[in-house]
Amino acid sequence: MTSFGYNVLGFGSGVAVASAEYNIDTLVIAGGGSACTSSGGNGWGMGGGGAGGLLAATGLEVSSTTQYTVTVGAGGTKAANSNNGSNSVVSGGSITTQTAIGGGGGGSKSPNPREGKDGGSGGGGAFYNNAGGSGTPGQGNDGGSAARPSFLDNARAAGGGGAGGAANASYVDGNGGAGSSSYSAWATVTSTGDSGSYASGGSGGRGQAESGGTSPAGGGGDGAQSSNSGSDGSANTGGGAGGGGSSPGASGPGGNGGSGIVIIRYQSGTQVGSGGTVTSSGGYTYHTFTSSGTYTA
Repeated sequence: MTSFGYNVLGFGSGVAVASAEYNIDTLVIAGGGSACTSSGGNGWGMGGGGAGGLLAATGLEVSSTTQYTVTVGAGGTKAANSNNGSNSVVSGGSITTQTAIGGGGGGSKSPNPREGKDGGSGGGGAFYNNAGGSGTPGQGNDGGSAARPSFLDNARAAGGGGAGGAANASYVDGNGGAGSSSYSAWATVTSTGDSGSYASGGSGGRGQAESGGTSPAGGGGDGAQSSNSGSDGSANTGGGAGGGGSSPGASGPGGNGGSGIVIIRYQSGTQVGSGGTVTSSGGYTYHTFTSSGTYTA
């Protein structure tokens, strides 16, 4: 529960100046990882991007008039070797800096990497028997591995991990890892997230024999089939990118990762701080940042 305390400092002029300390809760979500732009046109799909790390904290004490820097991480941009998403950060004053780690980029058969990259959640592996990237403990989960128990599974790539769970191996489904619905109340009040969830992994792409993977709620992009393009992660969800598909002789590019988001809230019947988009519900005031800015306590 947030409490407000006041320290009164006396000055020679006889004027009393009040300074307030109160507690905030923070939800910090980094940008999701991207997918690769090509698999070499060889019939092998591309791995999905990992979701951006999700980091929450409660009871951070802030002081009135103090400014706190809010950095909202961008999603990774699709590239030949994929890109991780950028970190999201809340820092300033005496609070412990809150840093959510950007999601890992997905793998591809050609060019490398074939393994998913490490990140907030790890990117999905591509080509058979290549591992997914590792997620950051407390923020996300591992990407799926491009395992190949039978020849029929050889064209599937795996999805990236999500804040709510790791991605399965490609032969299971190739879908992205689950997002987190733990902050659905925050999502409802601030009109953010995807179906009440944040930070799901992007799904892996496929060859021409199967449809692409599907990402669960949380903003991750869907994977593609044949030479079609994977979809982008949704903006301000931290969702990972969907992997592009591939057929012999052609491939479609994967998507870009979704950007992150930062939400600061405190328990108060009236607005105390400033910065971001302000909404109130249930005795809490929320400050939502969809781009970088400053929170003034």
